Amino acid sequence: MPGGPDELICVGAVAGAFGVHGEARIKSFCAEPEDIARYTPLLTEDGARSFTIRITRPVSGGFAARLGGVATREQAEALRGLRLHAPRARLPALPDDEFYHADLIGLDAVDTGGAPLGRVRSVENHGGGDFLEIACPPAPPLLVPFTREAVPTVDLAARRVVIDPPEEIIVEGAPDE
Repeated sequence: MPGGPDELICVGAVAGAFGVHGEARIKSFCAEPEDIARYTPLLTEDGARSFTIRITRPVSGGFAARLGGVATREQAEALRGLRLHAPRARLPALPDDEFYHADLIGLDAVDTGGAPLGRVRSVENHGGGDFLEIACPPAPPLLVPFTREAVPTVDLAARRVVIDPPEEIIVEGAPDE
């Protein structure tokens, strides 16, 4: 069941090596980016490996950090793309109107009349705020702004979100007009 205390939540990723002395470039997905170091040790998605993390300095797009067990540039570079997770129990409780992305992914999406639209496939942010990607086969996925106006209801207990999309909703794969 999603939301259990042992569930792993993705809090960041290794973006590659930084410098020549074994530091890694870390991209944090935390609301306060430097908080990623508070949840150490961080785990791989399968929980098979763990890494302590010590931030050494801010860098463009994230942090330079020392990862436990990583001593060379080659070792750090080999971790590029590795997603770093923390057990939910280590993360702070959120206010009622905030959600971990992991809690939203997989929720059923319905319109304001209750008609099914699809399922939340991902939460995207390309600099303009969060968007829910709603998979609705066979139609192309929808990108819906994750705002109170466009998503007035998030009901984790019922495992659904209510979508009231704006008229200018973005449809993936739609031809440019």
